[in-house]
Amino acid sequence: MTTATGATRGDCETLEEYAQNLRLHALAMTSRGKSSHIGSVFSIADILAVLYGRVLNVRPQEPGWDQRDRFILSKGHAGAGVYAALALAGFFPVERLKDHYQNGSQLSGHVSHKGVPGVELSTGSLGHGLGVGVGMALAAQRKAQNHRVVVLLSDGECDEGSVWEAILFAAHHKLDNVTAIVDYNKIQSLDLVANTLGLEPFADKWSAFGWSVTEVDGHDHGELATALEATASRNGQPNVVIAHTTKGKGVSFMERSVLWHYRSAQGDEFDAAAAELKGRTESDVV
Repeated sequence: MTTATGATRGDCETLEEYAQNLRLHALAMTSRGKSSHIGSVFSIADILAVLYGRVLNVRPQEPGWDQRDRFILSKGHAGAGVYAALALAGFFPVERLKDHYQNGSQLSGHVSHKGVPGVELSTGSLGHGLGVGVGMALAAQRKAQNHRVVVLLSDGECDEGSVWEAILFAAHHKLDNVTAIVDYNKIQSLDLVANTLGLEPFADKWSAFGWSVTEVDGHDHGELATALEATASRNGQPNVVIAHTTKGKGVSFMERSVLWHYRSAQGDEFDAAAAELKGRTESDVV
């Protein structure tokens, strides 16, 4: 079977390239527009690569296909990553990424579905993506449709009560067609998650609420693919994949740093980040 990117399933080298190129494009996009959240994009780059390069059943040339899997980025501030993933998958030309965060552009800082093929929902205000995704899953269940709904949340977002309402609702209705992925990078906007509002024992809480829980290394493509493909098996429970990640993954001076939640790389910082990722400078990247 061939994915949206043209790679055969299981081609980890191609997934590595996908994630690498996604990071490079997002680095350039946020630098050019002087926008934020590059650390958040880097923590989910491998998750997005596995989703769009291997797991999601989508048609880039037919984004409104009614049997498509639905993906929602609930942590909408990492929208640059989704735009890059969609462009690399063929939903729209890569050249369009140059418009990100520019005046009048449809590629807004927080992800928007308006005029952007492949984006199911505009998000940004945290705590709403899972509720919408669960609603989509319930509608699909009642219509006997076979597509899946996948929602990617941040760990800090799980401070929101609305997330836990959605978790309860999904389990009550046995929505085994919905999968939540939590980007558990353990840093939220201004401090460590543990210092802000601790989530542990995190996996136990999801399990107690009636979800099937898997924990993985969120940068290991093999672990991610195995876990996400397993959630396609309908077992009467909603599924959550808790992905342990590193904020700023891929650039040493960004990793595990609160600073890079609200900062974009400029000048020497950009060149240093690009060099670490693939030995490139700004002129080499869209």
